[in-house]
Amino acid sequence: MTLNRGHVYRERVRNSSRPITVVDYLARRFLHTSRGEWEKRIRRGDVRLDDDRVDPDARLEPGRMLTWHRPPWQEPDAPCSFEIVHEDRDLLAVAKPPGLPTLPGGGFLENTLLALVRRRDPGAVPVHRLGRWTSGLVLFARTPLARERIAAAWRRHEVRKVYRTLARGTPDRDDFIVDVPIGPRPYPPLGTLHAVAPDGKPSRTRVIVTERREEEFLADVIPETGRPHQIRIHLAACGHPLVGDPLYGQGGVPAPGTRALPGDPGYLLHAGELSFLHPRSGVACTFRCEPPPRPAPRDSRHGAARRRHERTSR
Repeated sequence: MTLNRGHVYRERVRNSSRPITVVDYLARRFLHTSRGEWEKRIRRGDVRLDDDRVDPDARLEPGRMLTWHRPPWQEPDAPCSFEIVHEDRDLLAVAKPPGLPTLPGGGFLENTLLALVRRRDPGAVPVHRLGRWTSGLVLFARTPLARERIAAAWRRHEVRKVYRTLARGTPDRDDFIVDVPIGPRPYPPLGTLHAVAPDGKPSRTRVIVTERREEEFLADVIPETGRPHQIRIHLAACGHPLVGDPLYGQGGVPAPGTRALPGDPGYLLHAGELSFLHPRSGVACTFRCEPPPRPAPRDSRHGAARRRHERTSR
């Protein structure tokens, strides 16, 4: 795999209750690089303060511009492709595959949906995001008008989102609401993690069972609020964790003994439908895309033998 092109980061220094040096600030904020390596980068001029070279022990002052260059690095593998679902003057709706991050982070820069879309449309701005392992629709604004009006509609809960997922168990009803609160709670691998929390924020999800199978079911899930990992938490909270979810277990909290991270794979979640009023015309529009094939399980008796693919939409 080839290296990416590296990246130049810029950040305006904010007010701080205590003075801090340049090297301490960078080492505490960006843990992917050690303090010693930051000091080397500062001394060779890779880090600048208002475009001037700076000493590692220089004190940061609010309002100044801190700039640093991260040398090229090898990113993790990801499926670097997407499909166009809709395109007009104001909007671009695309289908993201599972495994492709929406935005840079966690070692990803060019292997992201944002980078791929901007090679085609440099001015496109995503108005929401999906987790790395969630597939489906991501909406981009192509004009300032679209960006402003879609963002306002999202804040007013005027955008309807429908997800498809595969969950464990046999629900008593085919249509039900989960409304337990979600908030941060202690989780040793990360410090804190969003999960069911009595003092969390109000959260509401509608679950519509579309097909029952042996010990699992397909469902269309409509989140009416937008908390982190809401669908995974709420399905687990009502006793139906997503099939393959390595993190959230019964009760909507981390499964006993797990040290999984929110970005770890295993579950099937697909953003299949978006409905809203078009930002320019005001006409109601709905975009849809089908789920990708479900990966075939490996047959333990025959090693690499693979069973036929089973679509999560069946």
